[in-house]
Amino acid sequence: MKRSLVVLATALLVAGCSGSGGGESAPQEDGAPQKVTLEWWHLSTADPLKTLWDKRAKEFMAAHPNVTIKATVLENEAYKAKLTTITQSGKAPDIFATWGGGVLQQQIDAGLVKDISEDVADVLPNFTPASLSAYQVDGKTYGLPTDIGLVGFWYNKKLFKQAGIDEPPTTWSAFLEDVKKLKASGTTPIALAGKEKWPGHYYWAYLALRIGGLEALKQAETDHDFTKPEFIEAGRQVKALADLEPFQKGFLNAAYSTPDGQAALVSNGKAAMELMGQWAPATQNDAGKGLGDDLGFFKFPAVEGGKGSIDDAFGGGNGLAVGADAPKEAVEFVKFMTQMDKHSEAVESGGVLPVLKGEESAVKDPNLKAVAEALSSATGYQLYLDQAYPPAVGAQVNDSVAELFAGTKTPEQVGADITEVAKSEG
Repeated sequence: MKRSLVVLATALLVAGCSGSGGGESAPQEDGAPQKVTLEWWHLSTADPLKTLWDKRAKEFMAAHPNVTIKATVLENEAYKAKLTTITQSGKAPDIFATWGGGVLQQQIDAGLVKDISEDVADVLPNFTPASLSAYQVDGKTYGLPTDIGLVGFWYNKKLFKQAGIDEPPTTWSAFLEDVKKLKASGTTPIALAGKEKWPGHYYWAYLALRIGGLEALKQAETDHDFTKPEFIEAGRQVKALADLEPFQKGFLNAAYSTPDGQAALVSNGKAAMELMGQWAPATQNDAGKGLGDDLGFFKFPAVEGGKGSIDDAFGGGNGLAVGADAPKEAVEFVKFMTQMDKHSEAVESGGVLPVLKGEESAVKDPNLKAVAEALSSATGYQLYLDQAYPPAVGAQVNDSVAELFAGTKTPEQVGADITEVAKSEG
């Protein structure tokens, strides 16, 4: 989540960001610490995190009068595009949100990310291994986690009941039947931000995970082959869903977090469910009215005959990385953000899930407790494909799955197109 309106933070924030990295310094007065300006990019455009992260920056500046933090807050796709542009020029912000995986690996290989292993050695034992793993490469640490979670279905209990659905489906065939029941009841079954593409890739990735198992997705990272039967069958099942026309009218041009986007449709009771990460309740409440007690959560269903388990999790978290040329204050801020008292406040607010050992009791929201329980019982964990694989491969996954939903490419063409890019990158 962390996840198309671009929101630039206000208050402590100064509009725009140079993206130069390394901070900005002012002339040092006699005996005074050198003044430093830190560029911080993150994705928390909605409350509670938008306000909390603003509060954290102000607290840090109050404790470090020589430091000014300039924050740029961007929605998912705008963030990825802007960060890619900056990193391709050989620069990076001083502090920036990261999902880890292949994207972070590429930034590390380009020398854009600071190895903070020694700087954070004293706090590493505080983190759960699962939350930390995405930001560690070859035994070195390149970031600290602020959130971890998984993707699942967020649904409207009232609309399910009206359609005669007593319990959420646990199998894919039952899921497709429930989609039909929802349509028959006059309800739009699923909201989808087709314009942004990344929400759509969740379906194909999860189906590949359920059909081929975790090993199939891990193997694809090595052999770059997405034309194998499990990937083609995942595409066929995506097509089977799309053929039911389960999405809202105009979904191919719909955004995620806008007032008329995916989250708002569910939040306002105009669609029965969405497949989304652990940040969904907060985004729904920000984009629309909110469902309150009518909001529920269920795992992505198992596929009959598939090698994967319903307990195999697909998702990721959010972390903070430090630019290679950033001043020491940048690392201090990352450690400050992940202190137990600071981070637990974010957990209690419902904005993030625990990444520190002993934070579990801070989860108050019943739906987020369901996500936390699903994570605790997970038999395997797969990072978002548009982050696990190199950026070009991840982008092709998103583009190809969007074409599958639009009906302009077949499952076989989708597998071939992703394979072509993956082999060229490999």
